[in-house]
Amino acid sequence: MSILVIDVGTSSIRASIVHDDATVSNETALPLLPDSPAPGLVEFDAAAMARAALELAAKVAGEVNGAVSGVAITNQRASVVVWDRVTGEPIGPGIGWQDLRTVFTCLELQAQGLRFAPNSSATKFSWLLDNFDPERSRDLCLGTVDSWIAWTLSGGSVHAIDPSNAGVTLLTQNGATSWSPRPLDALGISDASLPKIVDTCGVIGVAERVPGKPPIVAMVGDQQASMLGQGCIEPGLAKITFGTGGMLDLCTGTNAPANETRTAEGTFPLIGWRHNGVNTWATEAIMLSAGTCVEWLRDGLEIISDAAESDPLAASCVDSGGVVFVPALLGLGTPEWDFGARGSIFGLTRGTGRAEIARSVLEGVAHRGADLVEAAEVDTGLVLKTLRVDGGMSANKTFIQALANATQRPIELSPVREATTLGAGLLGHVAAGSFASISDIGQTWRPREIVEPTAVLDRERWSEAIKRSKGWESGLSSLEF
Repeated sequence: MSILVIDVGTSSIRASIVHDDATVSNETALPLLPDSPAPGLVEFDAAAMARAALELAAKVAGEVNGAVSGVAITNQRASVVVWDRVTGEPIGPGIGWQDLRTVFTCLELQAQGLRFAPNSSATKFSWLLDNFDPERSRDLCLGTVDSWIAWTLSGGSVHAIDPSNAGVTLLTQNGATSWSPRPLDALGISDASLPKIVDTCGVIGVAERVPGKPPIVAMVGDQQASMLGQGCIEPGLAKITFGTGGMLDLCTGTNAPANETRTAEGTFPLIGWRHNGVNTWATEAIMLSAGTCVEWLRDGLEIISDAAESDPLAASCVDSGGVVFVPALLGLGTPEWDFGARGSIFGLTRGTGRAEIARSVLEGVAHRGADLVEAAEVDTGLVLKTLRVDGGMSANKTFIQALANATQRPIELSPVREATTLGAGLLGHVAAGSFASISDIGQTWRPREIVEPTAVLDRERWSEAIKRSKGWESGLSSLEF
C-alpha cells in the first residue's frame, strides 16, 4: 500500500509516498517562504499554500498511477488560516506560529485570568477576526494548517482538526474532545466556525481533488508525526527535532495528565495522537531558536557562506576557548519561558575567532537540548536513556557530538533527516490496514547512527550564562501563560 503524505512546513510544502516498509519515495517540494512585513510578524499566503498542495498531490499521485491507498496530512502547528465558508477564499494572511503580534493581547488577557502564549493559535484567530470581520457577521471557517489543507484536498467537504493540532490552539477542554466556552467568549470566537475534532488516525473524508479520490486517513501535527517517525510510541521514548527551533517530545502513555497547562519545569502535556477514541499523551519542551542561530552565523555575522560550513569550521578548534553562546534570539523557552531574554555571547577575548564563535553557537544549542531533557525528566519522572534526533541540524556532526556530551546520553540519529513525513505516512498505514496497530510503528525504528558521549560540557558555566541573559526586555519577560 502507498500513502500520499502532504507535509506543510514553515518554509516549504512537500509531498511523498510512504510505503508500508517504512521507506519514502517520490519526494517533491515547493518553497513556501513566510513573509515578515514588520519585526515580530510572520505571515504566509494561504491561497498559494492550497495551490501548492494540489499541484504536489497531483504530481506524486500521477507518478504512482493513482495507486494511493490514502492521504495523510502533517503540518506546522499553531499557524492559522481563516477563510470564507462559501467562496473558500482566505479573508486575510495566514499567520505563522512564530508570529508575536498578539503579545500585548496575551498580557491583557492574563489580567483576566486567561493565559495564552503568543505562539499558540487562539489569539491569532481573534486578531484575524478583529481585523477582517470585527462585527463577527460573516460565515467563516477557522483552522490550523491541517484543517486548511484537508478543506482544500476535499473540495470543501471536510472541515476537521485532530487533537494533536487542536490542543495547541489553547481553545480545547477535556483532552481535546471539545472546544472550551470561556476562551471562545473572551476572544469572540464562535464554536460553529471551528473545525470538528476527529481522531488523528482513521478515515476522515475523501480527497476529492486528488487523482483517484483516495480517503484522508491521518492528520497530525509535525512534532507528533516526528515522534511516530522515530518510533517514540512507548513511555520514556523521546525525540528532539532540531529545525528552526527545537522540540523535545516525550511519550508518556495513555493516562491523562492531572492538568493540561504548563508545568513547573516549563513543559507542556499534549496529545500525541488519538486512535479509536483513545489519546496517547506526550510532554513537550520547546527551544525557540536552534537552526535560526546557524542562519544568523551565515546571514547576520556572515562568518560562514552556508549552514553546512558551521560543522567543519567549529570542528577546526578543539573547544570554544571559554566562549558561551545563549541561543535566545527569540527569547527562552523551556524551562525559563522568558520572552524578554536575548541572545548573548560571554567570554570573548582577543583570541576569539570565527571557529570559536561557530563552536559556541553549536554548543549553546546543545546545552539548550540538555535543558529540555532535564525539564522533561523532572516533570514526568521518566528517565530518558537515549535521545532520538532528526531535523536539519542532525546532519551537523560537531553539533550532535556536543549534544551527546551535554546530555550524557547516546544520540540515535533518524534514518531520514525529517521524520515528520515518515511518521504521518506510517500513521496512515495504520488507518489503511497495513499495520495491525500503532504498536507496529515502533518496530520500524532503525537509527542510521548512534553517537556516544566522549566528553562533558560545563553545565555550571552554562547555567550562569542563562541567568545573565534573562530579563533583558522586562515587559516581555513579564508574560506568563
